[in-house]
Amino acid sequence: MTVPRADAPLAPDDAARIVREAVDAGRLARAEAERLGRAAGDPRVRAALLEGARESARRGHGAAVSFSRNVFIPLTNLCRDRCAYCTFAKPPDSPEAHTYTLDEVAEVVRGGVRTGCIEALFCLGDKPEVAYRAHREWLAARGKRTTAEYLEEACRVAFEGGMLPHTNAGILTADEMGRLRRWNASLGLMLESTSARLRGKGMAHQYAPDKEPAVRLAMHEEAGALRIPFTSGILLGIGETPEERVDTLLAIRALDDRYGHIQECIVQPFHPKPATRMRWASPLSLEEVAAWVALARLVLGPGANVQAPPNLSPDALELLLAAGANDWGGVSPVTVDFINPEAPWPTLAELRRRTEAAGARLVERLPVYPRHLSDPAFFEPAVREAALRRAGPEGYALPMPGLEAA
Repeated sequence: MTVPRADAPLAPDDAARIVREAVDAGRLARAEAERLGRAAGDPRVRAALLEGARESARRGHGAAVSFSRNVFIPLTNLCRDRCAYCTFAKPPDSPEAHTYTLDEVAEVVRGGVRTGCIEALFCLGDKPEVAYRAHREWLAARGKRTTAEYLEEACRVAFEGGMLPHTNAGILTADEMGRLRRWNASLGLMLESTSARLRGKGMAHQYAPDKEPAVRLAMHEEAGALRIPFTSGILLGIGETPEERVDTLLAIRALDDRYGHIQECIVQPFHPKPATRMRWASPLSLEEVAAWVALARLVLGPGANVQAPPNLSPDALELLLAAGANDWGGVSPVTVDFINPEAPWPTLAELRRRTEAAGARLVERLPVYPRHLSDPAFFEPAVREAALRRAGPEGYALPMPGLEAA
């Protein structure tokens, strides 16, 4: 039997066969995933990918597509990293730089509770105290040495205020994650890419030490050892190759195989922003994004939660569902997406209408999925008790009458 060369063109019939076998096996092997990834620009190959991925999602999740009603709290937009595509991070002397006080956190939480939000999403820059003396002094005036210590207090305020925190704070130590576990339903860190090449000169992460893949993988491992429900994800279009994308997805799968803690994989497309070093870079087309959502589904398997943020591809929601996505992520009726402020959330009414028109059923979830909520080992008792009070028998959020049209 002749084995095809790794770089040989992939015939559409071969692509369809590989996809069918992956759907039946529940996962896609590296060599086949790389061949499909390299050929994803072919509309015929892409059609096979989407057909198989949608069937895989149907086997794993039926018609259910979830979202989380949240508030977004950018605790600080100071950051020691300088990613080539980021507009979130600000230096301390910028008029846009801001670190939330605990009173401001409490105010956002009250607004979230009033509008039926369950999740308090904390996002913030990586270790700004390492880079900025002014921030170290700000923390010291509040009796804190690190941003992570201050974050712990903010999460406590959110939890005691009636919400379930989910935190994405960049790189944290095992001890810091253990302390945050006391107040958080889940934590997260976008793996983004396993490519160390992107840390090279002129690349997206040259000036971002916290984007070192080995460091990010180690944090994923430590979160698994701590039994923390964990969100990961891949960032598409920042200079990586198809093979590197496949490697990233396989790394996420291997982590969940070992620890069982990966609750979702976000497939996030890069969009160039003004005033960044990557402002002239070309983003992936909607069709390419859909192809990689489909590949994520086939690599990770039918039971995985594959998230496609609806505000980043607002004209392609139906295409993303056809590609095997089963989660829209956090959608806020209160706050903007502070990482992508140029991309407004759809209203929940529009999201429901378009999801149902595509033949799916929109369900509201907590910041932790039913799979993990059913296992007490993944939570502090008080956090799990608070989550269960908000959950129905299937582990999704209890319906909140009067808020459906928000």
